[in-house]
Amino acid sequence: MLEIFSVCKQYTSGRGHITALTDISFSVAKGQSFTLAGKSGSGKTTLLNCLGALEQPDGGRILYNGQDICSMSSRQRAYFQRRDIGFVFQTANLLPWLTVAENLMLPLELNSIYGKKQKGRIEELLACFDLVGYEKAMPGEMSGGENQRIAFARAIAHKPALILADEPTSSLDSVTGYNLIELILSLCDVQGSTLVVATHDPELIELTNNRLYLKDGRIEAAT
Repeated sequence: MLEIFSVCKQYTSGRGHITALTDISFSVAKGQSFTLAGKSGSGKTTLLNCLGALEQPDGGRILYNGQDICSMSSRQRAYFQRRDIGFVFQTANLLPWLTVAENLMLPLELNSIYGKKQKGRIEELLACFDLVGYEKAMPGEMSGGENQRIAFARAIAHKPALILADEPTSSLDSVTGYNLIELILSLCDVQGSTLVVATHDPELIELTNNRLYLKDGRIEAAT
């Protein structure tokens, strides 16, 4: 599904040029769960952002099902992101003025899923994530763990082929985080989605099929 060839990325700041990624090459097969592991500053979030076309690398290629996402037009990139990807960030990033059901509705409507099909999918997601009865709740009324469950539900709502998660358990206690990742891995398996997660959480790293360890923007090891 994903083929990454010699990806490099630099930033310019008041400190000069900062190299975030150097000569990164690897591949991710369809249906895999894949971890980008490393300490803070290792480059894993930058790499995840490049995979999701949120950032453009300075060199190299990233192929998604054979198509180079780095050469996509802005319109093609937006279509790719809304159709093929589900994003999960360190914080839930829910829209605070919308209810739980309305937050889940967003990716469905962006992918032209309306009416009974939309209602049925929202009900299915609420049941999967143990949130039945929360339809009208606002994000500010809920715990961090509940909000992160909604964030995961929103990410998989439109059944994307690729789910990208950046430190998704960093704001959760170990038990809640472990249970949530086990659930999302199970749901990904059912719908055939590929999960790529950036994390330094050792328990989460062990749950995934494959692991790429980064250090100072370079590949240190792969398992």
